[in-house]
Amino acid sequence: MAKKFFVATFGCRTNQADSAAIRQAFLDQSFLEADDHRQADVIVVNSCTVTHRSDQQVRQLARKMRRENPSAKIVLTGCYAQRSPEAAARIEGLDFVVGNTFKGQIVEIANSPVPAGVSELAEVYRDDFRKVRAIDLTPATQIGGKTRPFVKIQDGCDACCSYCIIPQVRGPSRSVPPDLIYRQVEELIEHGFQEIVLTGIHIGTYGMHFQPRVPLDRLLARLIKIPGLGQLRLSSIEPMELSRRVIRLAAESERIAPHFYICLQSGSDSVLRRMLRPYDTARFASIVEEIRETIPDAGIGTDVIVGFPGETDREFQETVEFVRRMPFTYLHVFPYSDRAGTAASRMRDKLNPSVIKQRSQILRELSEAKNREFRTSFVGRSLRLLTLTEEQNGYREAVTGNYLKARIDTSIPGNKILTGKVLTEEQGYLKLAAS
Repeated sequence: MAKKFFVATFGCRTNQADSAAIRQAFLDQSFLEADDHRQADVIVVNSCTVTHRSDQQVRQLARKMRRENPSAKIVLTGCYAQRSPEAAARIEGLDFVVGNTFKGQIVEIANSPVPAGVSELAEVYRDDFRKVRAIDLTPATQIGGKTRPFVKIQDGCDACCSYCIIPQVRGPSRSVPPDLIYRQVEELIEHGFQEIVLTGIHIGTYGMHFQPRVPLDRLLARLIKIPGLGQLRLSSIEPMELSRRVIRLAAESERIAPHFYICLQSGSDSVLRRMLRPYDTARFASIVEEIRETIPDAGIGTDVIVGFPGETDREFQETVEFVRRMPFTYLHVFPYSDRAGTAASRMRDKLNPSVIKQRSQILRELSEAKNREFRTSFVGRSLRLLTLTEEQNGYREAVTGNYLKARIDTSIPGNKILTGKVLTEEQGYLKLAAS
């Protein structure tokens, strides 16, 4: 009887792309994918380590899975496994801890016997990134049942932001060769997928290490010519890496979703300097304003870290005022989380958690107000959208090109790109009728 596997994923879209690659690796070795971790012979937990909360959730899930499936082999991989392998190895119930540098060998590792005599300590597979030059490409044929598959075009980061652990757990920036990406997108189109999300840690640095360079706009210009492509969507991008050529390309082609997620982190110049971010608010504002002028209906999201060490009331208010002025359509608000090994972790003047919580709530309320204003501005207008497989309250879920949640009649199948007229806005969703 064939063995079964189960993959649990935490964190970013890049991690989700990695999990798709892990799934395919197991399927290629004649494993079957279990619907539930309790049915699996091998469980893989693909972890995130951006915050303390992420680490805690990973530990809790690993222990829960061990209680509910005592006979399974449990493998922890991902960024937590790369950052703190010794601590991870002490998590009760784990058999193997596999860092990002060994992700491509997970099936082989999972097939190996659990070492005798070390049942209280998981076996660790981890290395640094000195020998890393290429990355695994997410396979096209297995994307976990999603309507919007992720294609990882880049991994790693060469930046040195003072709060961020990612360069240590993902390694240096490196890119997937364009021919491989092209073939993968072609294959996904052949399998009928209408929207494909290009993801990575710093996708704006795509191709910068190739000789000759192949910048992101050149890759996009090639991909949008593939016959049958519905739409590409970009994942998060750093402000100084978003070129005018990418913005113009998105304005000229409906095959690139009018949606940009640009990482701000703070609206205070003094905090940005302590974060070691390579821009100030004026430069950031000029980029956002150019998007709004070039693509008036574009969705524009951003990240904000609240409670960075030493953040004063004045600096926080500068962030609030900057966010209020900017034409953002939504925010992701992250309470600052200390990560050992970063420059920020050695800074003084750490804020009280209650202050961080209060400030986070202020920004979340501002985000909801801005998103509500953006949503309601489309009532009576038509928008391009992708229908999803999920249904709720008698409607099919959908997402618009500019990244608004929508609902449409269930008679329309999932995985279709169409134009719909916005009838109403209710409880965070646009209700549309196909036009």
